[in-house]
Amino acid sequence: MRNRPVQMSLFDIHNNISELMEQQKPELIRLLEEHIDFESLIPLGFHLKFYCRMGRKRIYHLESFIRSLVLQKILGIPSDALLISILQCSRELQAFCGFKKIPDASQFTRFREDYADCLADFFHRLVELTEPVCREINEKKADYLMYDTTGVELPVAENNPKFLSTKLKEAKKIAKGNPDYDPYKGVYSLLPDASRANSDARQQYIDGHFCYAVKAGIATNGLGIVRHISFFDEDFRNRHPEVCHAKGDSPEAMKEIGDSSSLRPVLADFRKIHPCLSYRTFLGDAAFDSYDNYAMLKDEMGFERVCVPLNKRNAGKAAGTDASGTPVCPVDGTPFRYLGKSGGKNRSMRFKWVCHKSEARGNTRVCTCDHPCTKSAYGKCAYTYPGKDFRLYPGIARGTEHWKNLYRHRVAIERTINLMKGTFVLDSRRSHCTVSAKADLYLAGIVQLIGVLLAKSMHKIELYKSVRRLIVA
Repeated sequence: MRNRPVQMSLFDIHNNISELMEQQKPELIRLLEEHIDFESLIPLGFHLKFYCRMGRKRIYHLESFIRSLVLQKILGIPSDALLISILQCSRELQAFCGFKKIPDASQFTRFREDYADCLADFFHRLVELTEPVCREINEKKADYLMYDTTGVELPVAENNPKFLSTKLKEAKKIAKGNPDYDPYKGVYSLLPDASRANSDARQQYIDGHFCYAVKAGIATNGLGIVRHISFFDEDFRNRHPEVCHAKGDSPEAMKEIGDSSSLRPVLADFRKIHPCLSYRTFLGDAAFDSYDNYAMLKDEMGFERVCVPLNKRNAGKAAGTDASGTPVCPVDGTPFRYLGKSGGKNRSMRFKWVCHKSEARGNTRVCTCDHPCTKSAYGKCAYTYPGKDFRLYPGIARGTEHWKNLYRHRVAIERTINLMKGTFVLDSRRSHCTVSAKADLYLAGIVQLIGVLLAKSMHKIELYKSVRRLIVA
């Protein structure tokens, strides 16, 4: 007996189709729609500036641009042209972004250039929202603040390998008439200080090679979650003229900013934007080793510990200590062993050190040296006072296992910079415009912080480091 067909209403057909489309929706889109409310995250000032009256209604919405650019970073799409092609091929992505008509590449570029400062405000808002999440993940690591500088390479002619090859040929011609001239060393004296297409792209040495890039300062916590971004553009130089120095004798040469000299203005800007955020431990590389920086970090910024290796160029030691401030044996110069902090009522906090030939026996120690330098059976002791020289004793004893374990966390900022450049395709940019590079840098930071909020909302907080891992989890 043949089954009789069941008549369905248009309402039932619409519901079935909607349910089917919902089930076949990509996991990335479903997670973002379910857990991230872009409208509430975007600052009010961004809305007001974008929707200010310009004589006619906007075809595209602010949230649509934000959603599409976030997708571009998450999926690692290197160019706007490829993003447009993907949007045109995917109705699900079009619906997620809210595009009835796909913008062209010039509109994406114009959005970055017109609203780079608004994207910076969006990033700062996300920093405030993610700070409690960072403390929940790991209170100890979230109390570390790390800072480093990096360069964003621009697609200018000077970054083309053929440009360097041309300059090398010129250096070899010079070497023919001068046997003492090394063309491989002299070629860099022939390179211009800045790119012809963009004077902000300065000659820099990044990741083992010379290139032309714009410089930026990035601060993260011990978890590797970005806390602050400072783009060293003309606005930054105008706000902090004291950190700039002219390169060479020409007054027309573009001013450059060093790593150490950028530390104070970057942290000052960070404190001004986020007055409620505070950190007790600062980590940085040897480029920040200077007496002025240590005094500034302790007295002005309120850091209790500073973990910065000593720079060999600043080498100098007190009597009876090595270059790192560790007391040494007066006989053979061997460093003493660190025993920990010592103090008492009405006594200053100090670090206790003991001779390397003093061994622990029960509740005391016994010196086993054949030629002891003291009459005490305990062995020679020495004390160092952090308050006396904060550079040598920055709240933590240098050279100890505690120091080494703490400094190992600094690798997190290197990984974050690599994430922003590689995974979020910051190094695959096609525009040499400085403002566009600034917008892309802040977008990379925004995407990382959205991943933190997504991990919190999904109750998978252990996957805060990677948005892509959250998608497949």
